[in-house]
Amino acid sequence: MLLQKSKKNQYFSLPTKPDIVIGIDPDADKNGVATLFRENRLLRATALTFPETLDYIRYIHSQARANRQTVRVIIEAGWLNKTHWHVSYSDSRQAAAAKGNAVGRNHETGRKIAEMCQHWEIPHELIKPLALKAGGVNLWHGKDGKITAEELTAITGLKGRTNQEARDAALIAWTWAGLPVNISAKQPFPPK
Repeated sequence: MLLQKSKKNQYFSLPTKPDIVIGIDPDADKNGVATLFRENRLLRATALTFPETLDYIRYIHSQARANRQTVRVIIEAGWLNKTHWHVSYSDSRQAAAAKGNAVGRNHETGRKIAEMCQHWEIPHELIKPLALKAGGVNLWHGKDGKITAEELTAITGLKGRTNQEARDAALIAWTWAGLPVNISAKQPFPPK
């Protein structure tokens, strides 16, 4: 059991696995936001601006409370990694500075989402980014070793168009909830 502080500085226990998991992949432009309803494994994923993300979190939290359900927001926190190496040796100083600026903006977006969850007393956790490689081999077949829409559909059943941030958020929610990440060996990637 996790303990959460109430407004009266009293602690109350939270169930280990909430009814609803909101996974967030922070981005300076549009955050990947995925909602997993654990009971039926229904997964929704989209990309939202910062204000839309905050509105959405509050809405889902209020709806869950009205239905006596629990919610946990899981925020990818890249700043928890020891290093943030995103440049290549061929990058100019300007390109390296632009990449560093973008990474910093993404990190600050995640910190602000966590700060607002804390302010609203919405249970949340910060997690390190999910691994893209295992044993030096890419886990996924997308650009830069990211998960593809086809792979996500094979794992979760999520249908429809998604961008990379939404897919990453869906994977955050799915794996944090402890749901299986198995892809049938019969299904080739990319699909033919």
